[in-house]
Amino acid sequence: MADTILLTGAAGFIGFACAQRLLAEGWRVVGVDNLNDYYTPALKQARLAELAKHPQAANFAFHRLDLADLAELTALALATKPSMILHLAAQAGVRYGLQAQQPYLHSNLIGHFNVLQASKSLAEAGAPVQHLLYASSSSVYGNREDDAAGFRETDNVSTPASLYAATKVADEAISHAWAAQFGTPLTGMRFFTVYGPWGRPDMSPLLFLQALHQGQEIQLFNHGDLWRDFTYIDDIVEAIVRLIPAAPTTKVPHEVYNLGNQQPTRLDAYIATLEEVTGRTAKLNKVPRPATEVYRTAANTEKLQAAVGWAPSTPLATGLAKLNDWYLAHRELLG
Repeated sequence: MADTILLTGAAGFIGFACAQRLLAEGWRVVGVDNLNDYYTPALKQARLAELAKHPQAANFAFHRLDLADLAELTALALATKPSMILHLAAQAGVRYGLQAQQPYLHSNLIGHFNVLQASKSLAEAGAPVQHLLYASSSSVYGNREDDAAGFRETDNVSTPASLYAATKVADEAISHAWAAQFGTPLTGMRFFTVYGPWGRPDMSPLLFLQALHQGQEIQLFNHGDLWRDFTYIDDIVEAIVRLIPAAPTTKVPHEVYNLGNQQPTRLDAYIATLEEVTGRTAKLNKVPRPATEVYRTAANTEKLQAAVGWAPSTPLATGLAKLNDWYLAHRELLG
């Protein structure tokens, strides 16, 4: 019988891509998502429809569930007894925190804590989780302008620049304490600007592609002087799949890894690449940098390389070309 993995955020961008890969590798996937309307639920439903067409769709079960409901989450965990948990559900976005704050508490703190609680209930029922992996973010590093070697997992993360980032710092601290107290093997994954087909429409790759194809204006923060380590979705999934069997065995079984491309790109060079990919010229509105936007993200992935023998490396132009092809075939999903 196939091993079971509980996947939260299954209708989200990274969760959907992971579900496809895990099904292909023979896992039984129990998917959870609350299908909220932070961005168009039509895209989330379309991802679920794709999973329903997967050759191994019989091994996928979807449950619409809010992680803040501890009783329902625990009941599902005890009924399905997953050997692994991949926790990717969260309230995403740094700028959204300027408009709404409660969703971050609801999803990123209470939801994360409840996933840990569910793992404890499984252990008490004699079915301990072998490894619980959870999504963190490059935003934990705060607003930095250094460093040619990239951000390292051992760097200080005590100065987040957004409410979203603060919740991710908190999740990492809570997870470390949980591992120390209960011995659950936990791994945090700091994602660096993930993009690709079926991606989030609130992030710049799809926002800018849509603007280019529709002849709309693009807001260029800080006059183009921002740097991002864009990481292609297939690389993220590969890293996650390789980390699943690599449960920490240290005294406190908690590890954190950077999942990034190690190739930071300046925003104006990124726009130029999008112009090349689409064959269109951007209409730019150069505006100041919002307080929530960090200056630079740059992953150092030496720790990931040492742990799993691999690290992301897809060139930005290659990934954006694939995203552009997807957009042209699916633009109706974005409204």
